[in-house]
Amino acid sequence: MRRLRIGILDLVTKSPNPSLYGRVMNANLASIMPQVVGVWCEQEGHQVQVVCYTGLEDLLEVLPADIDLVFIGAFTQSAQLAYALSNFFRQRGAVTVLGGPHARCYPEDARKYYDYVLGFTDRAAIAEVCRECEPHRPLGRELAAARQPLELPTLQERWKFVERTLAKAPTIKIVPMIGSLGCPYTCSFCIDSTVDYQPLSFPQLRDDLKFLVTKVKKPIIGWHDPNFGVRFDDYMEAVEASGTVGSIRHIAESSLSLLSEKHLQRLQKNGFRAILPGIESWYDLGNKSKTRRTGLDKVKLVSDHVNMILRYIPYIQTNFVMGLDGDMGAEPFELTKRFIDLSPGAFPAYSLLSAFGRAAPMNLEYQRDGRVLPFPFHFLNNNHAMNVRPKHYSWPEFYDHLIDVTRYSFSWRAIARRVPATATAIPKWMNVVRAVSSEGFGRIRYHQTIRRLLDSDRSVRDYFEGETDTLPQFYVRRIRSELGAAYRFLPEGALSHDPNAYLHATTEPALGSTVQLGRPLVH
Repeated sequence: MRRLRIGILDLVTKSPNPSLYGRVMNANLASIMPQVVGVWCEQEGHQVQVVCYTGLEDLLEVLPADIDLVFIGAFTQSAQLAYALSNFFRQRGAVTVLGGPHARCYPEDARKYYDYVLGFTDRAAIAEVCRECEPHRPLGRELAAARQPLELPTLQERWKFVERTLAKAPTIKIVPMIGSLGCPYTCSFCIDSTVDYQPLSFPQLRDDLKFLVTKVKKPIIGWHDPNFGVRFDDYMEAVEASGTVGSIRHIAESSLSLLSEKHLQRLQKNGFRAILPGIESWYDLGNKSKTRRTGLDKVKLVSDHVNMILRYIPYIQTNFVMGLDGDMGAEPFELTKRFIDLSPGAFPAYSLLSAFGRAAPMNLEYQRDGRVLPFPFHFLNNNHAMNVRPKHYSWPEFYDHLIDVTRYSFSWRAIARRVPATATAIPKWMNVVRAVSSEGFGRIRYHQTIRRLLDSDRSVRDYFEGETDTLPQFYVRRIRSELGAAYRFLPEGALSHDPNAYLHATTEPALGSTVQLGRPLVH
C-alpha cells in the first residue's frame, strides 16, 4: 500500500467571519474524531495533517496542492462549505471523505459530492478507505461500522493535533476529551437517542488525565460525552485516581437528573467549573430533569435545582428547545421568562426545533406529515432556521414569541442580574460576552430580520409556508457572503436537498451502493 498524503479538516464553523465570541472560543470547539482519524491514518503508515477550521484560516491554502486524500468532519451547518471544499479538492485530484454528524444525518445528499461518506466510524473503516482511496462518482460510497468504536486513541497519541489547535485559542484553552458514547435518554429530536450508551475505558481516562497535567498547567477539559456522568462513580473514581484533583478544571454537558446535591459536591471537589444541563421543555422530557411535573410547577422545581447547582458550580448554561409540539400559545415563553427571573445566574441557550435528516426517529413523523422544509443546510444550526413547521403556531406568532423571550433573556437588566448571580470572574465575563455577541444581541437582530421578511417579502413567507421550494434571495445572498472565497466552488444544485430523503429511503428499494461493516447500522 502506498504512503498517502492525507489532510483532515475539522469544520467547527461555517464562515470566515467569526463573531467576537467565535474568535475567542471557536478553537475550543474542536471535535475529537478528526484527531482520532488522524491517529488511525498515521498508524496505517500515512503522512497526516489535521487542521481545525476556526474561521480565520484560508481553507483553499491550508493543505498542500498534492494532497491525495481529504477527510472533512462537519456538522450540518457547515455542509455547504464542506461540499464546496470537496469540489475544490477533487479538482486538484484528491479523493474526498465526509464524516461527522452531517454524514450520518444526510448520507443520501452527501454522496452526491463526496467519494466516501462515513456513518459510525472505527479504525477498520478508515483503513479500508485508505487502502482503496479511489474516486466514486457520480455517487460516493457509503461506509458504516457496526457500532461506535469500542476504544479510541489515548490523549497522548492525539496530543500533537490537540496542541496545534490550542495554539489558536487566544485566551481560554479547552482540551477535548470523551469518556462515553451514546445516551440512555430517548429525546425525540436528538441524534444520540438511538445510540446505545457505551462507556469507554476508565483506566485510560485516568491515564489521559495524568498525561495532560504534564503538558498544560491548570488545564481546562471540555467533556464531549453526550450526557456526562451516567456512570457517575466510575467517572469520579477515575478523576480522583489520576491524582490531578486541584490541577484540572472541567466543563461537561449533563442532565439535571444526574445532578443531585451529593453529586454536585463531588463535582465541585473534583474541579468542575461549568455544567450544561438540558431542560428542553416545560411540558415534555421530564425524565432529563427528574420531574413529572409540567408548567409553572416544573419551572419552580427546575429553578430551585439550577440555583442549587450554582452553589457548587460557578457556570451553568440551561438548554431549551423552542417550538416542540407540546407547546401552545404564549405560556411556554412566559414560563421561560419566569425561569430567567427565578434563576438569574443561568445562561439560557435556545435551540429551534430542527429535524436533521436521519438524526432521530421522530423526523420520520415530521416528514410523513409534510412539515419539514428544505432550508439549506447552512442555516440548520438550531438558530438560523427552524425547518419543521410549528404545530400550534403561525410563523409570525412563533417569531413574535421567540423575539420576546430572547430580548427578555438578553436585556441589559437580565445581563446585569446575571453578573452578581455568577460566582467567579471568568464565568461573569463569559456571560456578558456571549450576551452582547452573536448568541444574544446577534440572535435578536437575526430573528427580527426574519420576522420583518415574513411580512414584507412574499417569497420568504411562501417558502416558510411550504407553498414554494424556490429559495428566497435573502438566503442565497447570505450564503454567498458567508462562504466567502469557497462559494465559487459550490457544486451546482448544492444549495438544495430533499428534506424527505429519510422517509423515501425507508419506502424505496436501496440502490445497492451502501457498504456496512458488521451488523446493520440502526439509525
